Amino acid sequence: MRVILVGCEYVGTTTLAHAIDDWLETNMGVRFSLIHDHWKIPHTSGHPDDTTPEEQEWLLAASPKFKEMHQRHSLYYHAQVGTFEGHDDGMVIGGAIEDGVYGPMFFGYGGPDHRLNRETVQHQWEKTILHFTDETVLVHVTAETDVIAQRLRDDPHENMVICESDIDRVKKRFAELVEWSVLDKKIHVDNSGAIEDTMAQFVEKIEPYLTDIDRSRMKANG
Repeated sequence: MRVILVGCEYVGTTTLAHAIDDWLETNMGVRFSLIHDHWKIPHTSGHPDDTTPEEQEWLLAASPKFKEMHQRHSLYYHAQVGTFEGHDDGMVIGGAIEDGVYGPMFFGYGGPDHRLNRETVQHQWEKTILHFTDETVLVHVTAETDVIAQRLRDDPHENMVICESDIDRVKKRFAELVEWSVLDKKIHVDNSGAIEDTMAQFVEKIEPYLTDIDRSRMKANG
């Protein structure tokens, strides 16, 4: 199974990623070797993020030029090594779509007039993935605006990217870039409620895109 989960901060992509990982173990007897979640500046390293407060402060203070380069290099690395090339499974949270939303909106790079317009970079990244495999499923995770706002208030992230007033425009931009994606295997799940309900949606909608290896592992594990 190869999946890319995308959606507004606080929509629950990380929670869903770990639920999918648990489902994979229960039904196929394997786990993702790593869950790659590197595209919310300043949380751009580790599994999970392991940057210190001082390192986060340093990265937030870096120039847009450096932030852009750092994120672009990370994207191209994760399109190949350890993610989609030569592996049966790969899990990415955010990737080029997340960078394409947050870079122009919050970090000063990648907009329409930038020489490294993130719409162009997104297609380059996705075409690199397609060079290795056409099995990757893009999962657009959404939630109601008031639910996202409540999560933001209840459990604010350290150095979070968005604030409550950003939610609707960020959700809209994620939807636009999911539509823009050249990955043709796409599903949508709503994570406004319990994660068990979200997983039921995911399991139903991913079924047509399960690979031969996925199906053989499920049969062997059954």
